[in-house]
Amino acid sequence: MADNVGHEVIDGVRDLLPALRDRAQEAEDCRVIPADSIKALAETGFFRLLQPASFGGLEADPLVFYTATRLIASACGSTGWVASVLGVHPWHLGLFAAQAQQEVWGADGTTRISSSYAPTGYAIRVDGGHQISGRWSFSSGCDHATWVLLGQIVTDEENRPTDFRTFLLPRTDYVIDDVWDTVGLRGTGSNDIVVSEVFVPEYRSLSFSDVFKLDCPGQQLNPAPLYRLPYGSVFSYSITTPIIGMATGAYEAHAAYMRDRVRVAYAGQRAAQDPFAQLRIAEAAAEIDGAWLALERNMTDLMHHATAGQRIPVDLRLRVRRDQVRGTGQAIRAVDRLFENSGGRALKSGTPIQRFWRDAHAGRVHAINDPERALSMFGGAEFGLPVPPDAML
Repeated sequence: MADNVGHEVIDGVRDLLPALRDRAQEAEDCRVIPADSIKALAETGFFRLLQPASFGGLEADPLVFYTATRLIASACGSTGWVASVLGVHPWHLGLFAAQAQQEVWGADGTTRISSSYAPTGYAIRVDGGHQISGRWSFSSGCDHATWVLLGQIVTDEENRPTDFRTFLLPRTDYVIDDVWDTVGLRGTGSNDIVVSEVFVPEYRSLSFSDVFKLDCPGQQLNPAPLYRLPYGSVFSYSITTPIIGMATGAYEAHAAYMRDRVRVAYAGQRAAQDPFAQLRIAEAAAEIDGAWLALERNMTDLMHHATAGQRIPVDLRLRVRRDQVRGTGQAIRAVDRLFENSGGRALKSGTPIQRFWRDAHAGRVHAINDPERALSMFGGAEFGLPVPPDAML
C-alpha cells in the first residue's frame, strides 16, 4: 500500500513544479522557503514518505522519496534541498527510542524536524542523560520545524571524547540565529541553532555506534526493512539527490533556451545547430544519468538485503558512499558544462541556469560530499585495510 501511496505523492509533487519554479526567486530573495511551498508539499504527503507507519507515515521505498526530491529540486534548488533534509529526518527519528518518537509525533504526526550534525558544541554525560550547550550551524529549513537533531561528541570530566551522539531537542530548548546570507542555496534558511545548558534525557539521544551497527532502539517499534538501512547510505543520498535534481533543472532550462537561441557572434547561427553545443549537452545528460542510475542500483540492492532480513554487507555500504560522492561530482560537472555553454545572458540575475549553478556548487561543499574520504575508504577496503570505526557508512 505504501508503495502505491508513494507514487501518488510523486504525482502530487509533479503537479506542484510550476508553482515551485515561480517561487524560486522569492525563496532566494527572502532567504527562506515560502510557507505556501512547505504547506503544499506537506499536503502531497511528501514529508510522510519515510515516516514510520506507527505514527501515520507511509514507509515508502526510499527510491520514491529520492524521485520526489529530484523533481522538487529540478524546479527550485533551495526548495529541493530543504524538502530532502526535512524529509529524511522522520526516517532518522524512527531509529530513536519509542518514547522520543511519541514525544515528537504523539500529538501531531505532521511535526517536522531540522538538524545540524557537525559537532560544534559540547555535551557531557549527567544523571539520566546529557547536558549540552553551544552553537550549531547550517540547520536548513529550521524555520519550518519545531524540533532539531544536533550531532555532538560527548566528553568526560577531563574533556576526553567518549561517544558521538545525536540529540533531539524541542523548539523551546533552542534559539534560531538568522545568519544565512550566501551566494548559493540562499532560500534554504540554513541558520544557526543556539543552545544554552540544556538537559537532554537519555531516550532523546542516539549513539552513532548503534547507528553504524544497524542496531537501534527504534527498530523494535519500526521493524520495516526501511529502518534497517544504513544511516550513511540514506542520509548521504538525501544530500546528493537535490544536487542531481538541480542538474536536471539546469539541463531542462538549458535545452529550452538553446532551442531558440541565435548566436550573433557566429553569423546568426542557431545554437541548436552547433555540433559543439550538441556534444556538451550530451555529456551533461550522460553525467546526470550516470549519477541517477547508480543511486537506483544502490537503493535497490540495499532494500533487497533489508527485505530479506540480511545484514547489509560492508562492501555494499562502501560502494554506496563511493557512488554517492561521485554522483555529486557528476551532477556538478553537468551543471558546469551547461552553464559554460549558455553564453553571457545566463549571467543575468533571475535566470534559472545561474541559480541552479550557484545552488549546486553550494550543495557540493556539504561535508558528506567530500570525495577523498569516501573514495579512500573504498580503496583501502579493496586493498584489505580495515574500515575506520567512525566511518560514515
